[in-house]
Amino acid sequence: MVKGGDPSATGVNYSLRTVVTRYSGIFDFEGLQRVMVQWLKARRFWFHESTYKHKPGTEFGREEEMYWVAQRNVDSYVQYNIEIYFHLFDINMVEVIQDGEKKKLTKARMEIWFSGRVVFDYQGHWDKSKFHRILRGIYNKYVLVPEGVLSSIYWDELYYRMLKLRDLAKDYLNMKTKGYEYRRYLRDNI
Repeated sequence: MVKGGDPSATGVNYSLRTVVTRYSGIFDFEGLQRVMVQWLKARRFWFHESTYKHKPGTEFGREEEMYWVAQRNVDSYVQYNIEIYFHLFDINMVEVIQDGEKKKLTKARMEIWFSGRVVFDYQGHWDKSKFHRILRGIYNKYVLVPEGVLSSIYWDELYYRMLKLRDLAKDYLNMKTKGYEYRRYLRDNI
């Protein structure tokens, strides 16, 4: 169910299952990035690109890797982290006439890995003394986890937000029918 470390450790992480999307074809990569960043910012996630690798090409095309981190402080104790890893292979730029206009689009194979973490005590307030660390361990171990707070509130919300972001990317790439099976779960229509 929920994986985590020592409940008394600083910044206890509970990881979500990683979701992978694979796509091969012609697409607007800059548009995909723009839509995903707008979605994250509309939900008050702080976003940054921590890694960008550009590898020289072969006869099939070049290769790029990007690693994004989006963080949202839910309250003073809980933080959501969504990590997005893009890996593009055999990248070639192609010109396409779309709606009577010439556009430069990307032709490539792409993998997008979505993973998430719920981080407790991300600011380290409960690290000031040994007594505080013991209290944090008791709170995490006996209040949050057994009562289902972790799985029913924080873990579920972040997991379904991550799925919604993945589905947004799939919709943009026309990989599935329009719609979202969990649209009423989070009660947001943004």
